[in-house]
Amino acid sequence: MTATDPALTALSQRWCALSLLHGKIEARVERALQSGHGLSVREYSLLDVLSRQHSGPGGHLQMKQVADAVVLSQSATTRLVTRLEDRGLLTRYLCDTDRRGIYTDVTEAGLALLAEARPTNDGALRAALDEASENPELAPLVQAVEELKVTA
Repeated sequence: MTATDPALTALSQRWCALSLLHGKIEARVERALQSGHGLSVREYSLLDVLSRQHSGPGGHLQMKQVADAVVLSQSATTRLVTRLEDRGLLTRYLCDTDRRGIYTDVTEAGLALLAEARPTNDGALRAALDEASENPELAPLVQAVEELKVTA
């Protein structure tokens, strides 16, 4: 395959369409969360991921797992956790079995803000997908997202 190969060109165009869809969704959700709740998309995602932890074996995520779940580097995740901790939305504590491990929990205030912001996030996401489905280039991607089977 060469750089001018039609298959590569088509692949590149599909990647650009996917990137465009992601950007449109993220921008819309970001505006809605910021204006309604003072949260960024990353902050919301972090609170959401951490709110799903449990106290049983393997129930708490290590910082690397959190970083992977919110698609950030470990250092960016740590800075984000610090900002949310400073706002009283998260707490950190040492792992009982491994003193090097640090766990993070969502506080009651964080859970309340997350519950308040969830309908805003979901509504903005729905609106962004509906709008994107009107674009012939993006409609197949929207359909794929809506049909995606996710195991939790």
